[in-house]
Amino acid sequence: MHRPIDEPENGAGHGPGPHLPPGRTVPPPFRPQPHPAPGELPGHWSGVPAAPVGPWADAGGSPDPGRVDPRVLGALLARHGWRRRGGAAGRYSRWSPPGPGTVGRGTSLLVPESRAFPDSDDLIGEALTALAHSADPSAREVLTGLAVPSDEIRWWRDVPPGPAGAVPWPVQEQLRSAARGLLLAGALAVRDRAGYHGARHKRQAQASLESVVVGAAPGGRGLTAFLPVDPGRAVTVRLYHALYAAREAVDYQRATGGMEAFDTAVQAGVSRELTEALVALVRGTEGAGITLEWSPAAGTPSGCAARPEPVEFSPGDLPALREAGARYLNDEPSVPVRITGTVVRMRRSGPRGEGTVRLRVLAGAEVGHVRATLDEEAYRTAGHAHLVGLPIRVVGRLESRGGFRRLTDATGVVPVQVDEAERDRLMKSLHDSGEDGSFFGEGCGPEEE
Repeated sequence: MHRPIDEPENGAGHGPGPHLPPGRTVPPPFRPQPHPAPGELPGHWSGVPAAPVGPWADAGGSPDPGRVDPRVLGALLARHGWRRRGGAAGRYSRWSPPGPGTVGRGTSLLVPESRAFPDSDDLIGEALTALAHSADPSAREVLTGLAVPSDEIRWWRDVPPGPAGAVPWPVQEQLRSAARGLLLAGALAVRDRAGYHGARHKRQAQASLESVVVGAAPGGRGLTAFLPVDPGRAVTVRLYHALYAAREAVDYQRATGGMEAFDTAVQAGVSRELTEALVALVRGTEGAGITLEWSPAAGTPSGCAARPEPVEFSPGDLPALREAGARYLNDEPSVPVRITGTVVRMRRSGPRGEGTVRLRVLAGAEVGHVRATLDEEAYRTAGHAHLVGLPIRVVGRLESRGGFRRLTDATGVVPVQVDEAERDRLMKSLHDSGEDGSFFGEGCGPEEE
């Protein structure tokens, strides 16, 4: 997160700046911090979980038998449908894969009750090897939970089957999109409680989800996300509270017609982003739900149920969710900001008068780009700053309409002095990105970042 800009209002002692209108001064040097690279949620959104790597995994991504707690392995096997059948009481248990007809044939695991026995490491190693060679989809999920201690979030949808009982690809993509939206809503709520986040904190929220691993259930009716406890537990806990608050707010609205419960639910993490993701999850189904399960290695977080009940939504909930989303969008206020950014595009209808500029934000607001309408003098100052490779500072209000990408009541436009190396870097960045190719007289581009 960028530091607030609290520099003095004059530039004495910092050398000459660019050619400016009389009476203007240049603030002292400012070196922006680099942004994380924007983009989609992580590349693990494939149908099969990627090989995890972490403190509990070896170089190939497999769990280290010497660090696997047998109780955690047993808990994960039970969670993923494996059946315990016999074994030597107090020494080890035998587990069979989920599904009918698997007892007595196929993969069978011997898991020690503790590490107190001399052969415990050998038994755990043999169990992990058997899981790695098992064709059962749940085996990979167990290994994933062991390699990196993770909380699990499961989504399922009740949809008509396609050919051979499988869910059509477009329907599976709807599930993935809804799951992405819910994870992003949770990550945004970790950073701020707001009815509507827009573009604020989006890059930081996406970056916090880079370690998420996702696997699809057979047939495409479900999806499981593994959120590593470090750093993903804050997102899981926030989603836990937000989903239950959304469910209660929907029940209240359907019973009374009032929307007050959605107002208080914001503090639990409910937002327009979350309600839109729930609408996407439920739309076109006969029902959908989300289940959260905590990492057995990390235990239950404070203030949460040890075994949370599934949170379910039906098509009858869609009107309340849509109305809540519209309410959040309309009620979220504008935000006063002081932004430092580089001018990337400028436009005005004639050679004189006010014009519109587009800024790449370096500090002062958690958004990527903003538009601002400037008066003639401020517009000229912005153009001069761009030509000599300097960012500008501007004070105004970020409007919620359009996703907090428009700055209104813009005033106090002044260039911000940077050293030569930083100036060259900014100029090269603009040139390489293509944002400087058709600079003057062009439109400010789409609203998206």
